[in-house]
Amino acid sequence: MIKVLTIAGSDSSGGAGIQADLKTMAAHGVYGMSAVTALTAQNTTGVYGVLEATPEFVAQQIDCVFEDIRPDAVKVGMVSSAAIIEAIADRLVFHQARNVVIDPVMVATSGSRLLSADAIDALVTRLLPLADVITPNIPEAEVLWGRSIGSPAEMEAAAAAIAQKTGCAVLVKGGHDLNTANDLLYAGGRPCWIEGKRIDNPNTHGTGCTLSSAIACNLGMGHDLETSVRNAKAYISGALAAMLDLGQGSGPMDHMWNHRHK
Repeated sequence: MIKVLTIAGSDSSGGAGIQADLKTMAAHGVYGMSAVTALTAQNTTGVYGVLEATPEFVAQQIDCVFEDIRPDAVKVGMVSSAAIIEAIADRLVFHQARNVVIDPVMVATSGSRLLSADAIDALVTRLLPLADVITPNIPEAEVLWGRSIGSPAEMEAAAAAIAQKTGCAVLVKGGHDLNTANDLLYAGGRPCWIEGKRIDNPNTHGTGCTLSSAIACNLGMGHDLETSVRNAKAYISGALAAMLDLGQGSGPMDHMWNHRHK
């Protein structure tokens, strides 16, 4: 049995965060585990409250998992403070974690920053270099690159610069300002475009969490990085195409579509 750990925040409405991660892991037939960095009070219309775990408790959760059911892959999502980032980095190094996928959740859909300057610095210098691949969207890649992105060529330039800065592979997700569903994987010093078909579905809550978790599942299964990304992209496309419609805002996807629609 493949085992995958998610280190992320909880979404009370179940569409993102560790709930989306664990659903994605179940859909991939792997055993999912979690270390919760924060509780959130949220639904499809927004986030209404956040209660952070202490860095010590986050570290204790990670230790408990690694010391008993060692994961084959790790996905890191919401990390809301520099102290929590440092704690996660320390434990990943201590346990020599492998197949680490980090979704650098830094910018809200509204465009507002979710991390303070010191937290972003800790993320870039301590945590991202431990990843096998990071999965920023366009606004997050802009923060990491320090420049705006408005074309495929600029996506490539940003990915190359971020890879050089962090020493890990970079998957810059399309969408946002670029009217495309194509993603750019930069690994081993070369860009690789992974094409996707834009699916006209307004319910996209948790897409970033789901994609990064699906990549972690595939890496844990032993697939190479490009295959893992392609498989994960196909999975999330199916979840969007299932057209689940829940809630009054941007709703969640159907994480179990590949089982429900067989």
